[in-house]
This record gives sequence, C-alpha cells and structure tokens, in this order.
Amino acid sequence: MLEQHDPLFRPVTLGSLQLPNRIVMPPMTRSRASQPGDVPNALMAEYYAQRASAGLIVSEGTWISPLGKGYAWTPGIHTQAQIDGWRLVTDAVHAAGGTIFAQLWHVGRLSHASLLGGQAPVSSSAIQAEGVNVFVAEADGKPGFVQASMPRALSVAEIRAVVDDYRQAAGNAVAAGFDGVELHAANGYLVNQFIDSHANDRDDDYGGSLENRLRFLGEVTRALVEGVGGDAKRVGVRLAPLTTLNGCVDADPETTYLAAARLLGEIGVGYIHIAEADWDDAPHMPLDFKERLRAAFPGILIYAGKYDGARARAALEAGWADMIAFGRPFVANPDLPARLRQGAPLAAHDRDTLFGGGAHGLTDYPSLQAA
Repeated sequence: MLEQHDPLFRPVTLGSLQLPNRIVMPPMTRSRASQPGDVPNALMAEYYAQRASAGLIVSEGTWISPLGKGYAWTPGIHTQAQIDGWRLVTDAVHAAGGTIFAQLWHVGRLSHASLLGGQAPVSSSAIQAEGVNVFVAEADGKPGFVQASMPRALSVAEIRAVVDDYRQAAGNAVAAGFDGVELHAANGYLVNQFIDSHANDRDDDYGGSLENRLRFLGEVTRALVEGVGGDAKRVGVRLAPLTTLNGCVDADPETTYLAAARLLGEIGVGYIHIAEADWDDAPHMPLDFKERLRAAFPGILIYAGKYDGARARAALEAGWADMIAFGRPFVANPDLPARLRQGAPLAAHDRDTLFGGGAHGLTDYPSLQAA
C-alpha cells in the first residue's frame, strides 16, 4: 500500500503536536525502575527511544503519590529523583524524533499494604477487589502475586488532596520533559473505582447518581489541564467502558461512558484512549457504541485491543477511530511501524521477561533490519 494512501501513516494533529503516523505505543507495565526509590533509568530510556517511531508513546503507568503505588518496581513521578529519571527517558525519545506522554496512575484499592508502608489502600468505597492479585517483590527478586488488601474509603478532604496530587504530577511531568499526560481512568484503578456503580457505594457528592460518580473524573482532568499549563490538548484520558477488569463493573456502561465522553469533550482534552477488552472470552464492544462515542467526543479517539494492521486500517477508514494502539506487538518489535508499513512478520515476545529483570526481554529485541 502506498504510504500516502495507507491510513496508518497519515499524519495527525494533536493540539500543537504534529504526529507522523497514527500508531500509538500504549502504556505497558514493565517493572524496571531502579531501587530504592522507583526511579526511571537509562535502561528505560533506551527501551522507549527504540520505539520512538510510533506516532505517540504513552509511558507505563506512573504513580503520582506514595499511596498511588500498586505494583513492585513501577516508576513514580513524585520525587525529584523520579522527575530527573524521567528526563533521561524524554530526552532520549525526543532525540530519536518521538513524542511521549506520561500516563499518570493512582491504583486506589488495587494495592497491598506491603507496598504502602503498612497502610491500607484507598478507594471510593471500602469494597475489596475480591480475587484480584497484585505483585510484590519476593526475596529472590521476582514478582510474587498476593490478594489486593482491603481498602478504606477516602474522605472528601482526602479526595481534594488526591486531586491536588494529580495537578502536581502533571506539573512534574512537564518538568520531566513529557509532551503531555494521560490520565489512567480505566482497568479498575482509582478513577474507575469512582465511575463504575458496583465499585462506588458513596452517598455524598461523589457517589450515587451518574453525575456524582463522574465528578472525580472531571475534577482530576481539570486539575491535569491546570498542571500542564492550561492547554487541554496536552491531556488525554484512558477509559475502559466494557472491560469489567479488576472487579470494576457498571450497571449501565454505555450510558455511563457516553456521559464521560461528553464531559471530557466539554473540558476539551486532546484524546480519549479506549481500552477494549482483549482476552479470549471478553465482552465485545458493539460497532454502534463506537459510533456513538465518535458522535459524543470531538477530539481524537485512540483504540487499543488486539489490533493488527488490517483491523487497524479498517477502523481508521471507518472513522470511529483516529489512532490505534498496539500493546504487546511493541514489546518484541521496537520498529513496529516499519513492520506494519512493509507487512513484515512480527516477532513474538517472551512472557517470562515482561515484569522485572534487566535488559533481556526489554531492549534486546532486534529491529527488522538487524534480524
């Protein structure tokens, strides 16, 4: 396919950014931050720079405060050392011609007291994520999985403090050289715990009605806009309307997430990043729902979820998607855009090296030319 006719390689405008293609590297936890301190490092900088030919990179989930952490060896953006570490990453990506947003993350109840200095995780409500495991560092340096701890409900004053933490994290991301930020409001994490009705049993301004359950999403998103300097196009939001991942279930997800999309459109964010369920027996996202999301939100819509080149091109041509994120394919194919352009075969990743470890399984996958 000639590049000028290939929808994956048509440039796209995201606010003041001109992106060369419509291929997104989405956030993927890799758990390689330096210890102690969960600090981004030169190895991570090499990893992201290798993948800078993506139109947009979104960093792995990056916790905004000590109580926002949920998994071992994941990076934060809370301390000066972490900000300096992320500057290594952004400088490397920019030197390679790439664009990178920081995904800002508060896991809420999806954590364990051992990761939080003995404190209980926090959430919208004191409802445990039954059967949901998080990984902690074992003595042998490998991840061990444990049931997420019972959370406590945030007070209204604490909610306001968390909103402030998000605002500060966005400012920290700018200081670290990121081109923008993405709010992780999907996959059962803290913002999702306010949105979905079965995870939120509050009876105050943050629970009950749909308007109240979306209040935290709106407040956090506006705080991020302030944190990046007032440019709403430098903010994206990740949503997972139908996934029911990590125990978050909504009684009427299509109504809820169409309302969320309209709210984010009113705020003026640059994009919504839709995480479709990607496991074998996952719920299907109907085409008419995607078309209604398109009508509800005027910005860029990114979709992620087991897309290959053919499905991605069809989605872009249909118009309900503006960009497509390829998660696992980027793990073993650092030059994924070149492979998609040429229709070349994709390398398979090694599952045993996804979380934790060193360069093996992170930066040692060869490019197509090298292979």
